[in-house]
Amino acid sequence: MEFFAAKRSLPNFTQTGRAYFVIISFVALEDWEKEFFASNLAEHEIEFCSRIDHVDAQTEIVCLFIDQKIGESFLEEHPALKLLATRSHSIEHIDTTACQTRGIAICRAPAYGDVTVAEHTFALILALSRRLRVIMQMPKQGSFSYELTRGFDLAGKTIGIVGMGRIGHAVTRLARGFSMEVLAYDPEPCAKIAEEPDFTYCSLEEVLNRSHVISLHANLTATTYHILNAEAINKCIRGVLIINTARGALIDTTALREALESGQVGGAGLDVLEDERILRDSASHIISDNIIRHLRTDDVASEERDADRLREVQELMLGDALLARSNVVFTPHVAFNSIESVERLSEVTLKNIESFIRGAPLNLIAQP
Repeated sequence: MEFFAAKRSLPNFTQTGRAYFVIISFVALEDWEKEFFASNLAEHEIEFCSRIDHVDAQTEIVCLFIDQKIGESFLEEHPALKLLATRSHSIEHIDTTACQTRGIAICRAPAYGDVTVAEHTFALILALSRRLRVIMQMPKQGSFSYELTRGFDLAGKTIGIVGMGRIGHAVTRLARGFSMEVLAYDPEPCAKIAEEPDFTYCSLEEVLNRSHVISLHANLTATTYHILNAEAINKCIRGVLIINTARGALIDTTALREALESGQVGGAGLDVLEDERILRDSASHIISDNIIRHLRTDDVASEERDADRLREVQELMLGDALLARSNVVFTPHVAFNSIESVERLSEVTLKNIESFIRGAPLNLIAQP
């Protein structure tokens, strides 16, 4: 990757003796991660914070995760900042334009959880194909029925993968182990991956028309935003299973709910959603917290702000209703979260920080 376009071509840290002395702030780490980074970056000043708004104003490097938002106000309050090292592949939580303007570099972890996410994808597929949510709920209702809990075999079925990168290819290998046919669509197909004999590249329409399971692994771009909308879903086999472990906005949530209600979609396995807060908390709790926060900060609510809040509430209630369905299984954006994956993530992040300090940056994002 090219170095992120910035005013500074290389970091300019204060040198003390043989090593560079840098102020580094880590946000929301577990105890073992604190020990890992503290021992490997002992020559620098290390700060551990539970929240992004606790980061020292003089910090030069901030290491963060996807649930810490970086915008213009944070950058203004941290004038010494040179690098944002996110412990993720995604950079959607960072205002890249503001960083570019201020000459702040951004690095990410390009590959650490390919197998992990692929395995989680199949956990969601199997939960749906074997109707695990229905089976788990039925004893509580005081009755049991083999007919109502009957699943189906994956062997002989077709899975369509939208986004054939490293994760998509890892899903392919697992799918072949289940004796599934694999079709793939990618807006920018990789020539090297295309040489593999275990799947077939197709048009998006053919993937939709032929797949019993559709699994999303594409990046979120202007092209892929709501790639599964009402029109696309209606082209699918009736009863199709839809899996999303990539980005919530790849799916039009309203269209998905309507398709689940009509039976056009037989089930959905979701690790992400357009508003992911609903995956971790109840809609009523989120809405009440928002009301309290707005009452404390607003003297007069503008019409524009009121409209934004109304849309926010509508999206939360839509997501809440979606997740309540018995043919939906969901997890709160944890597909990456295995012991091995998190260890690899920490190792990649450490290398990113060390290489940037040395003036030989790795994994820095290109200009948007």
